[in-house]
Formats: sequence, structure tokens, C-alpha cells
Amino acid sequence: MIIKEKPSGWHFLGLCLIFIISGCRNSSSSEDSIPEINVEQIYLWLCNMQQENGLLLSSEGGRYVSLYDNALAALAFTSYGDLNKAEKIFDFFNGKLESEFFQSPGGFGQLRTADGIPVENSPRRWLGDNAWLLIALNNYHYKAQNTKYQQLSTALSNWIISLQDEDGGVWGGFNEKGTRISKIAEGNIDAFNAVSGYQVFHKKLLTYLKNVRWEAGNKIFVAWADNPAYRYALDLHSWSYCIFEDFPQKILTDAKRFETTKKSTATKKSIRGYCFDEDRDVVWLEGTGQMAVAFSKAKRENESQACISEMRKNLIQSSLYPGTYALPYTANFGTSYGSDELWDGVDTNPAVSSTVWYLFGMKGFDPFKIGYTKKIPAEDKFWIK
Repeated sequence: MIIKEKPSGWHFLGLCLIFIISGCRNSSSSEDSIPEINVEQIYLWLCNMQQENGLLLSSEGGRYVSLYDNALAALAFTSYGDLNKAEKIFDFFNGKLESEFFQSPGGFGQLRTADGIPVENSPRRWLGDNAWLLIALNNYHYKAQNTKYQQLSTALSNWIISLQDEDGGVWGGFNEKGTRISKIAEGNIDAFNAVSGYQVFHKKLLTYLKNVRWEAGNKIFVAWADNPAYRYALDLHSWSYCIFEDFPQKILTDAKRFETTKKSTATKKSIRGYCFDEDRDVVWLEGTGQMAVAFSKAKRENESQACISEMRKNLIQSSLYPGTYALPYTANFGTSYGSDELWDGVDTNPAVSSTVWYLFGMKGFDPFKIGYTKKIPAEDKFWIK
């Protein structure tokens, strides 16, 4: 997940930390280098990435654990019915409620080392990542038909609600020094889906989104209003459609502004997909998987399958787990949202987030579905007016 607004530039540094790796992979340039691969070989890679403590490193050979990536992994395990694997992730965070979550300013840290210790013992508590953990718990409780982690769910929900400002927007959390992070559009729509039901929280949040983030003429949410060159973001297209009831399908067609074709660093194949932003200098494989899910929800299966087919061309064999395959974060090297360069290995090392979104696309699994129908009053659905 790429964070858009970066007032102090710290998020890019955090992303780099996730993917500091021991070395780059070598991949064959032959078009025939990848044999017939079934989805179970990809899912098996994800299973093998889980450590004894329940956590998954963000990339093969990496050093850091991302809260968002582990929420995604828990969702994948739940979608496959491997509830015990999802529970190992939830058990870890459940065990950190007193020592981490309830410590001021609250929330779970965005990054930690493989042993589960927050990076430098001063975690950045990021709204969007915590919201994704709650989304994973919502899906688990629905699938398992239990309330095993209700305390954890309630704690996350209450913390997210506590971040809401008077204008209805939700602050992005807290950085390492405890200062407040600005309101991020992506995190706000994550929070809308994660917090159950349709409460005063949701009504106020829609007021903020309409007044501050909505471009009525194009029926689109804006990511970075103060920087016209990066006003729009891919995930605000795919996720908006999946999160908000009766959202116009036009948003998915408008995502063509991010389409690009690049040569894969790892497989040397031409990959068509979507970039983070309109500079279109990189194929973002995770974001392409997000579009596959959104197209599937819209019953535009040809477009969904086209995304999956392009992603499949970028599958690479694991060097740690024989017979398994996964996707790097991007097909080629480039920049993230804005001008920041991505990290070494971003286009060559198997990564959890892109691989999980590929699995979601293959299974037709929409992680937002559980929180989709909130019985939003018709008068509050400003996107259909």
C-alpha cells in the first residue's frame, strides 16, 4: 500500500525499510522459463512465509514486517479457510494490546522486525494499516462464525473513531515522535469500511469526503489536492468502487489514466498494468491486482482476467521454497506516488502484498465485501447525485 501525502517524507523511508533485503534475485529472460503454474503453488509460497510467531516478512529475504501485509495475509488465509493460520497473526497482535496498542498514542506500529519488535521501539501508528487489520478481523469473524477476537476488534474500532476530527475527517495516526499524521484519503476510506455498521462516525466521514476530497465533476476522490501532478491515485479508484455502495462504474474506466506497459525486470516479459499515479513509469502489480478485484465486483470479468493474465506473466520462482511462485511488488523499477524512487529489490523479490492481491483476483475474493452494505441513507450517497 502506497501512502500518498508525505509532509515530512518519512513514509518513503518506511517503505524502504520494509524491503531492505540480503540480495537481488536472478531471473531467466526466457519466455519459456516459467512452467505451468497452478494457484496452489502461489498460495503455498504465502503459507511458507509465515514464521513461528505468526508473522510474515513483507518480502522473501527481507528484514521487516508490515502490519498491512500481515492483515492481507490473514485475509488470504481466511479466504482459503485456513483459519488457524489467520489466528496465528491475530494471536500475535492480540498479545500486544497491553504492551503496544494501549500505550499512548494508541494503535499498532506500522513496521517491526522479524521477532515482532517495533522498528527502533518507536512505532509509527498508521491509520490505514490498523484499519486493514480490523477489515481482516471482520472477515475472519464472519467466516469462523465466532467472536474470538472481539476485544481486539473493539480496541481497533474505538481507536480509529477517536482519530476523527471536527470536520469528519480521520487523522492518519501518529508518527514516531507522537505527532499527528495528516488526513490521508486512502486511510479514510479504509476506516469507513473497517468500522462496522453505519454510525455517526460514518456520516461525519462522508461529510468530510464530500467537502474536502470529492471532485464532483469527475465523480472521483482526490489524493493529493495540493499537488496537481499527483492529484489522482489508482487505489482511490479501485477501492472506492469496492467500498461505497452504488458507486459509479465510471471510476474503473477512468483508471485508464494509470495504464502502462513495461518490461519486467524479473521475467523480461512485457507487462501491461497500472501505475500508482499518472507518471506511469512503473507497473504496480499490487495495484493491478486491486483493479482485478474491482472489475470482478463490477462483473467486468474480461477486464479482471486481463489484469490477472498480465500479473501471471511476472510470477517468479521462490529461491527459498522450491516449487512455489510469487510476485514482486512492481514489474520494473521506478518511482512511487510522487518523485520518490522505490527500493532495491522492489521489482525482483517476491512480495506478500502483490501476491495476495493476485490470489484475491484468482479467487474472486473481495476483502471489502463484509463492510460494503452499511445501509447508507440515500441522501448521504453524494456519489450518485
